[in-house]
This record gives sequence, C-alpha cells and structure tokens, in this order.
Amino acid sequence: MQTTYIFGHRKPDTDSICASISLSYLKNKLGMKTEPMSLGEINKETKYVLNYFNLKQPKYLNDVKLQIKDIEYKKNCYLNGKESIITGFNYMNHNDLTGLPIVDDNKKLVGLVTQKELAKELIQGDFTHLKTSYQNILNTLNGEEILKFDDEIEGNIMAVAFRSTTFIQNIKITADDILIIGDRNNILEYVITSKAKLIILVGNGELSSHNYELAKINKVNIIKTSYDTFNTTKLINLSNYIENVAFSSPTTIQDTDYYTSFKELSEKTKHTNYPVINKKGDCLGLFPITLSSLKKPKKVILVDHNEKEQSVDGLEEASIVEIVDHHKLGTLATTLPINFRNMAVGSSNTIIYNLYKENKVVIPQNMAGAMLSGILSDTLLLKSPTTTSLDKEAVMELEKIADVNYQTYGFDMFKAGSSLEGMTKENIIFQDFKKFNYDNQNIGVGQVFTTDVDYILNEKEQYIDILNNICNEQEYNIVTLFITDIINNGSYILYNDNAHDIIQESYKLDRLKQGHYLKNVVSRKKQMIPPILETLEKHS
Repeated sequence: MQTTYIFGHRKPDTDSICASISLSYLKNKLGMKTEPMSLGEINKETKYVLNYFNLKQPKYLNDVKLQIKDIEYKKNCYLNGKESIITGFNYMNHNDLTGLPIVDDNKKLVGLVTQKELAKELIQGDFTHLKTSYQNILNTLNGEEILKFDDEIEGNIMAVAFRSTTFIQNIKITADDILIIGDRNNILEYVITSKAKLIILVGNGELSSHNYELAKINKVNIIKTSYDTFNTTKLINLSNYIENVAFSSPTTIQDTDYYTSFKELSEKTKHTNYPVINKKGDCLGLFPITLSSLKKPKKVILVDHNEKEQSVDGLEEASIVEIVDHHKLGTLATTLPINFRNMAVGSSNTIIYNLYKENKVVIPQNMAGAMLSGILSDTLLLKSPTTTSLDKEAVMELEKIADVNYQTYGFDMFKAGSSLEGMTKENIIFQDFKKFNYDNQNIGVGQVFTTDVDYILNEKEQYIDILNNICNEQEYNIVTLFITDIINNGSYILYNDNAHDIIQESYKLDRLKQGHYLKNVVSRKKQMIPPILETLEKHS
C-alpha cells in the first residue's frame, strides 16, 4: 500500500503539526497507510508539546515531486556478470526487455547489455576464445558432467575434424585448449595426455575407462552433450560470461532523481534503457523508456492550509486526496473530486476531533494532548475571536482524556514557546509568516507570540529596517510584524515605512506610530489581515 503523507503549511505551527500527527493516527486506524510530515523547522512551542506527550517529531518533507521511485520501473531486474550470454538472452526475451543491467556479487552495477550488443557479439564476436564457468558450459550445452577440476574455464576453442594421425602429428595441444570431439579414442588419449583445459564430448560420445582414468590423473575437465559438433560449435560461445559483452559505462539514474530531470536527460541521450541505482551504487533495476507513463504520484493530505503558495514544493505533481482546514478557500485545484473538510472553527484540530467522533475511534491520551495543544495554540487559550463553541466543546473533552488542566497546561505551553532568546531578528519575523497577494500586490504578515514584548520593542528600529529591506529585496508592498502579548491579549504592530498610510487607515487610527498597541487584536485571520485587504480593495 502506498504511503500517504499528511502535512501542514510551510511555516509549521503547533496546530498544523499536531493536526498532521492526530489525523495520521486516525487514518491509520481506519485502514490507510499514512505518515505525518513537516515542511519546516518545528518551533519551541511545538517541541514542548511533543516532549510533554511523548510524541515523535514528524520527518521533514522537502518536496513531493515525482521521482523515479514513484514510477513502476522494473525493480530487481539485473543479472550477475558471471551468468552466461544465453542466460541473459533468455532473461531479456522472457521479460520482454531490450536491455539488462549487469552486476557483481555485491549487486554493484558493472555494465549494461542490450539486444544490439548481443547481436553484435553473435556476428562479430571472438568465436575462438572462451572465458566462463564450467557450470555455464554445462547449462548452455544441456550437458552432463563427466569430470570437473576447475570452476572457471578459459581457453581457445577447437573443433576436431582432422584424421587421427593428421591431428596428432600436426596439432599441439596445451593447457589453454578447449576441444570439441566425438568418441575418437586415439585423439582423446592424445588430448588428455597433453593436459587440455576441457574436452566436450559431442553426440553423447562415450569415454573409455582407460581415457577416463587418464583424464583424472591429468585433471582434464570433461563434459558430454547430445549436440553434434556443428551445433556445439555454434552454441559454445553463448556460454561466455555476459559481463564480457556488457557496455561498461552506461548512463544511469538514481531512484531519487526527479522525473523532470530524467526527461531532460533522456531527450539528450536518446537511450532506451537506464539502469537504476541508489546512492551507494547498488543496482535496483532497469528503467526502460517505455515505462514513463506508469507513474504513481505521491499521495498527500493537506491540513491547516489549502493554498499552493503555503504548501510543499511539487504539489502540482502529487495526488491530493483530502484537505482538512479552517481557513478561507485558497488557490488549489484538483483533477479529481476529493474529501474537503472546511469548517469555520478556531483550529484544524477541532475538525479532526470531530472526525474521531464521527468514525467512533477511541482517542488515546497522547492524541488528545496533541489535538488539545493545537486548539489552545490557535485560539490563544480560547480567547481569540476565532474561537467557537465547537472549539470549547473539544477542549473540555480533550483535557479530560489528556489528563491536564487546559489553562495551566496552555500557559506553560505558551511560556515555553514564547522565549525569543537565541533567535535572530529575521527568525522572529519569519517564524510564523504568511504571504498573500491582492491585486498584484504582495503582502507579508508575520506574527510572534511572547510574554516579553519589550524584547522586540526595545530594538524596534532594527526590526523596521529589516521590514523595509524585505520589501525592497523580495518585492513586497506591505510587510508587518504583529507582536502578540499573550498575557494582555493584544498586539503591537511594526510595518515597512511605505505602508504607513495603509496601516493607519486599515485600523482606523489617527496618529499611527511604529509599535502601536492594538487592544484585543490577536487573530491574524480575523483581525489583522481583513482590515488591510478591505483598505486595498477601496483603493483598487
């Protein structure tokens, strides 16, 4: 079963990470194979949650682009180089292949054999020399083992067609000779006493007891075959090691290569077959170009977002099977109908809590803790204007299962996550940053939750310089940073200088200054972004 990845947005917060974890657990209980993932570095608050409830941190997911491993290439399709040419030919023929990777005993790629190379060998090959194993010769000739002293056989092939006296008087036999002979005792005795490498008895020829004992003494390898001299001579070369005819430097691809990169490569090389290897050089199989259409896109479920800009790289190459979100509808489109659960609640985990109830799945303590944490984080301990009765109902039930007091636990969670110590100013601005586009204008809204607002406000001029630089260098029209005071339930605002008039009008302020305090403004979704968009709409 293919694994489905579940993940939140690029700037993972507690709600998105906990939603990925809790939804993955639910889906697995319902028979799916899923894995929660993260698109970025997990913040301090979320780390606190994971440690508190002993939850495993999701793996990092760089992208969901189509890779070679997502295509049904011919896995485990290769042959050891010590197998025979005829074995390779039969393997290719049986599997309808035009190429075959050749490997060593450790499955490291040593070459590629193609039908073209085999045809060339059959027409232009060296028919006088043989280097292969005794077993390959035996298999190729459907032979019978008479005597075996060497595992590997190498030598010059000779078919005996002379009269006995002519052959014995004129042909010198050495230990490098391989003889194809019928049951001609005089010649056999001469060849055996000359200590030939191998004798192939054709036509099921019989070896006299005298010559048999002589061959044992001289350690001459002997094979018997039912083929006649002509067919034996024709077949013997097909017993050669297949590595002898392999192209030693084939164009390879790795199983982790992106399919788009492979297409560019194949258009340049125009090859038909590509051995697939891993990073260690182990051969994994063969990618025939004819299989390019057998794609298996990565399956994904999105939580806490439904906009392409906020999601993973390569999303257009993946198969979105479901979305669970509590934000406004975004820009995503799918080719097929999907399950899309979108509710006007304060947290994605509130939706997932209801999915547990609907599917009658028992919620374990750690999953209850994950969902509770996500809801408390996104609703600011149920104080945010985004909070609904469904959020409150979920929190009351989940705190019982998680065995915590939601207010005490929630405050400790915020305190752990609000420490800004050790973070650069850029880290603080971008740790929870959302980008929007309205009427071809780019808008960036960062938000940071803290119990120590002076940590930022005391250096607000430096933050403003960075916001101005972001606008200039990254082509933003408006960039803001809301410093949300967890204790007093309000936010201080910093912004790029050119956005002064828009910000002042958006929040209906008479004399806006940098660091202005907005009482009870804590929700980016309901209180920070909408006024800016409304103002931009007036001036569009």
